[in-house]
Amino acid sequence: MTDNTPDSLIPYDEIVQEALRAVVGRVLGSIVSGGGQLPGAHHFYITFKTGAPGVAIPTHLRERFPDEMTIVLQNKFWDLEVGEAGFNVSLSFNQVPAKLQIPFAAITAFVDPAVDFGLQFQATVNELEPEAHDDAENDGDSPDGASDGDSNVVSIDFGRKK
Repeated sequence: MTDNTPDSLIPYDEIVQEALRAVVGRVLGSIVSGGGQLPGAHHFYITFKTGAPGVAIPTHLRERFPDEMTIVLQNKFWDLEVGEAGFNVSLSFNQVPAKLQIPFAAITAFVDPAVDFGLQFQATVNELEPEAHDDAENDGDSPDGASDGDSNVVSIDFGRKK
């Protein structure tokens, strides 16, 4: 495979990121359905973009962490709620309680050090519009109306780029 492999028109990276974020939701959901207690020595470090769309945290935390913040779900957390798009949790910061609303799309890392498990994500940015592009050249008929049988055949090599 060569270094000039064309970019995919299927957003595989986004699809994989979304699927892995679903792992976080499923894990947190299992904690809720299990009574809100972490089993054994499990505990979670969750890093997220504080300025991402849908993130709701107290002003003093946003000022202290203007870009990214890591929370720990271990002993002192409560009101954990998990939805399709994210989760809510209450934590204490310097003995001041705070309720946080965090969309899964804002998460950049999820780690469970008890079992040496971790996931890294790229924060989703919804504001970016897709780049404009030209239409594919094989969308229409040939100029004389005839079809060239081989013109729509594409060879694809799914090997890893080296």
